[in-house]
Amino acid sequence: MKTLIPFSVCCALLVGAPALAKPPAPGVFCAKYPTASVCIGGQPACTYCHVAAPQRNAYGAALEAVLVPTAPRPLSDGDFANALPAALAAVELADTDGDAVNNLTEITRGTSPSDPRSFPNDIPCAGNNNPQFKVCQYDFRYVYKKLLLDFCGASPTYAQVQTFLALGTDDLRRTFLDSELDRCMATDFWRGKNGILWRLAHPKVRPVGSLKAGEDQGQIPLADYYDDYAMYAWSQTDDHDARDVLTANFYVQRCDALTMNVAACAGAPAGITSYRQVPSLPVQGVDVAHRAGNITTAWTLVYFVMFTALPRNAASQMYRGYLGLDIAKQEGLYSVPNEPVDYDAKGVQQQACAACHATLDPLSYPFRNFNGLSGGQNQFARYVPNRIETFFNNQTPMINQIPESGAIFGQPVTSLAQWAQVAANSDQFLVATTTDYWKLLIGHPPRPEENTEFVNTWRALKNTHNYRVRGMLHDLIRTEAYGAP
Repeated sequence: MKTLIPFSVCCALLVGAPALAKPPAPGVFCAKYPTASVCIGGQPACTYCHVAAPQRNAYGAALEAVLVPTAPRPLSDGDFANALPAALAAVELADTDGDAVNNLTEITRGTSPSDPRSFPNDIPCAGNNNPQFKVCQYDFRYVYKKLLLDFCGASPTYAQVQTFLALGTDDLRRTFLDSELDRCMATDFWRGKNGILWRLAHPKVRPVGSLKAGEDQGQIPLADYYDDYAMYAWSQTDDHDARDVLTANFYVQRCDALTMNVAACAGAPAGITSYRQVPSLPVQGVDVAHRAGNITTAWTLVYFVMFTALPRNAASQMYRGYLGLDIAKQEGLYSVPNEPVDYDAKGVQQQACAACHATLDPLSYPFRNFNGLSGGQNQFARYVPNRIETFFNNQTPMINQIPESGAIFGQPVTSLAQWAQVAANSDQFLVATTTDYWKLLIGHPPRPEENTEFVNTWRALKNTHNYRVRGMLHDLIRTEAYGAP
């Protein structure tokens, strides 16, 4: 990779020399502002202080000017980390983006201190009264119509609306909405083939029809990604654990009108799509001991690993798809000491690449023995011990030294199964899962004024609902963000 992706939140000024990323910066920033929304369940991206490194935005430029300006450059990581808190404090009362809101307020309220279009909106409901709905207040009539459209795909009839309003009390209406939500989530509109849940899974699976095997087979049938959709839908329905999508050592069979003749679907209810746990599927070849949900499906390995020795693409796609962290956008960078090593001689130790690959390469090492399309067909999409030595021996002087141990979020892991467990148990998984539904149902990522409700919702997914998406969705439809027109 040749794209410069620094690790820092803010880089130190180097006079007469190129800027260097400062890995301690995210931790220092979040230690000073632990309740900032960018520090809850993650870390700030480099764009918090940069337009594109080394170019700084307004906030980064203000910090640069007060970060021990008399000290010689480059600063060591230690000196940088020691000086940054004072620099942050020095610009707290400044209004670096000129929107009449000081930086500290923007940091604590979740808006950007470098973007004049981003500022706390304390009067979101200004304007005339709406004769139909309680604008900017939770409105049960509005929620009922929206819920049926979002989850069932059809508006309620006039008679249904009148019956709902006649319930009289808010408690009765909440109970009715909960029952309607459960009813809709059992429909094919929500969970069936090409339904809402499948559409949510598109960015994670990234299907390519020409390469599909099995049902709706393509021209070059390499793997059946419908298995990935089935696993995702399973993890999101019927009070199953959402973490199964990353950690399951089983597969999932879809049961509907097209698959009722499959033995695993015997006795499945007719007329509705359901999903059943199965020990194996026709095109899945990874042994039980090495399975990790959709991370190790045939499609993931065939499409994202393909012929690669060190599967960086597979690691980054899983990081992006299921944890919401895009390394190409300078997100989720947790630099590992003494990395990258550059076992495959791709030039990743160059200054323009190293800051990114200090996270990406350790993230990729646990994929070492998961084969894509190398070797014979009976070795495709499988865990192959000594895969590097078997298929890539002597490709580069150090290629056989690629370890299977790596790191995720800076935490050492010894296998891909452990990688998946750390990922699935992380706050970032909760944030990413809740964000998917927030964007789907509310229409945009959480806004600053919605942050409290959003944080409460993703935390409850773990603490109250034990990773069951059904419970989280019942919470979500009760938020003002969802229910206030």
